[in-house]
Amino acid sequence: MALPRLHACYPSVVARLPFLPLGAGPTVVRRVDQHDLWIKDDSGYGRLYGGNKVRKLEWSLADLLRRRCRVVVTGGGTGSHHAVAVARYATAAGIPAHIVAVEQPHDDHVEEQLAAVRATGATTYRVDSVAAAYATAGRLLVGAAVAGRRPGLLPVGGSNAHGCLGFVEAAFELAEQVAAGALPAPRRIVVPVGSGGTAAGLILGLALAGLSTEVVGILVNDKTRVGPAQIGRMARATAGLLRRHGAPVPDPVFLAPLQVRREWLGPGYGIPSAASVDAARWLRHHTGLVADPVYTAKAAAALRELCSGRVPAGPTLYWHTAPGTTRSPA
Repeated sequence: MALPRLHACYPSVVARLPFLPLGAGPTVVRRVDQHDLWIKDDSGYGRLYGGNKVRKLEWSLADLLRRRCRVVVTGGGTGSHHAVAVARYATAAGIPAHIVAVEQPHDDHVEEQLAAVRATGATTYRVDSVAAAYATAGRLLVGAAVAGRRPGLLPVGGSNAHGCLGFVEAAFELAEQVAAGALPAPRRIVVPVGSGGTAAGLILGLALAGLSTEVVGILVNDKTRVGPAQIGRMARATAGLLRRHGAPVPDPVFLAPLQVRREWLGPGYGIPSAASVDAARWLRHHTGLVADPVYTAKAAAALRELCSGRVPAGPTLYWHTAPGTTRSPA
């Protein structure tokens, strides 16, 4: 396998920041109809499960293995894509997973996600609040340590500095595609924002890769505070991680411009809106992509407005972060 772009660009980090290949890139970019709208489709990135969470796990799970962790604790909503990705990939790597799941409105999507986690043998702890999730995760970490099983913690969405490296890497991948003529340099990239790690990795990676592209993050989470300040801190922490491991990243580091928009959040996290339901149909009709109604479909609703002619013209890239399926691997 070819070296990750970050290893090729910063050879000093190869031995210090391990990488675990879980997916194959570059993912496809394509133009949509006559519009100056482009799609980068991460739905199939990953052998056991797709989507943006896999890019994060290539770095964060590699770090857990380097530290010889014997159990991983993570959390999210009961419909979390991150939970399924951790359950599948950690189990495959020989690390039992404990999933702390905060209740969200129950529907077919949530039931599919919970079933996908159960099928891996991971243990799920369902709680009714973010505060209860933190308390439960703390007890699990202490219990594992007392039992002599070194625990590893992955935050909600996998959004720590190691996880954010996945989208620094992805920004370098995009820059290569632009240089090769696969698409024009985007004026803006539209992504959903849940825990913020995807946007944080992108605003750092785009700047390091030399693209002057704005990231437009569409907020889908009102359970915890995620805005430009929090995302900027994650990006700078990721730059610090690279710097500490030998990469010549400037200090202070320049970041790509970022907006975080909440107009399409609707009734709240885990609850579809009329706009997101309609946008999911629109996205499937125009692109063939399937968006879940409470996450990527809200970004698609924003995308429709951004491409409606009410904003300055310029290439817009929608980064599709949803996995293609939750079915158990064969």
